[in-house]
Amino acid sequence: MVLEAAMRGLGSPRGPEFVTPPAAATVPRDMPQDGSRKSPQDAPQRTPQDLPRRTPQDVPRKAPLKGRLLGAAALVAALTGSVAGVAGARLSEGPVPAAALPRVAPAPSAGLSGLSATAARVLPSVVSVETGSGSGSGFVVDGSGHILTNAHVIRGGDRATVVLNDGRRISARVIGEDDDEDLAVLEVDYPRELTPATLGRSGDLAVGDQVLAIGSPLGLSGTVTAGIVSALDREVRLGSARRTAVQTDASINPGNSGGPLVNARGEVVGVNTAIASGRGGGNIGIGFAIPIDRAAPIAERIIRN
Repeated sequence: MVLEAAMRGLGSPRGPEFVTPPAAATVPRDMPQDGSRKSPQDAPQRTPQDLPRRTPQDVPRKAPLKGRLLGAAALVAALTGSVAGVAGARLSEGPVPAAALPRVAPAPSAGLSGLSATAARVLPSVVSVETGSGSGSGFVVDGSGHILTNAHVIRGGDRATVVLNDGRRISARVIGEDDDEDLAVLEVDYPRELTPATLGRSGDLAVGDQVLAIGSPLGLSGTVTAGIVSALDREVRLGSARRTAVQTDASINPGNSGGPLVNARGEVVGVNTAIASGRGGGNIGIGFAIPIDRAAPIAERIIRN
């Protein structure tokens, strides 16, 4: 694979039941003590006058039915406690719905650490850049409404639409570009809507350092991929000339162009610009970014002029 030929720009979801205890065993009157049974003919015939009579005082008084039910209800309540109260209330309302599983509340941003914190810090500064001929990425470089991206993203146009991290869309104009370095600067009229990124030093990078690539690959805005610095000062063709670039294995795809490459502290150390790809296209783990030490002065010059 010839590297130069393979380089590509990257522009283009119911109640209680009671059981009566068994009565004590008694010997029937017609049962002899020796256990033999008399026939019905042997049993003495008794008339109604022979039957014992009870006076009202002999009849044990039974508790009123209502009182017994209230006593049973009190017992159940004592045994079941507050659960019985809740169940009773729900029965009066109809069928009890299925219980919802408990869910953990999302942790606040202040509790984030590592690469999660890094991504959360940088994402508000990253934008999607849309033009009539394609799309790419960019990031805010100051508090005056300036956005840095690649020149091949805007393709010589003078207007673009910037989509912020929260989905808002803002019109922007191209104030300048450098085709040799493949850089361009956009400006919006409402700078208060933007969050500037923190620029770092690409000169402080070392092979093996952890980095994140953030942008809108294939139109998927706010995409974060992680990798390391694979090489420094890799000579590749960027724009219309050969330039040195930071090589990374962080996944970079079409649409990432112009987005930031950031270090573990969330500082921008490069502008994602190109990839080396095989015949089928797409990322193969070899991406390139313009070092921020070179990109920042160019952006400053464009803004001044």
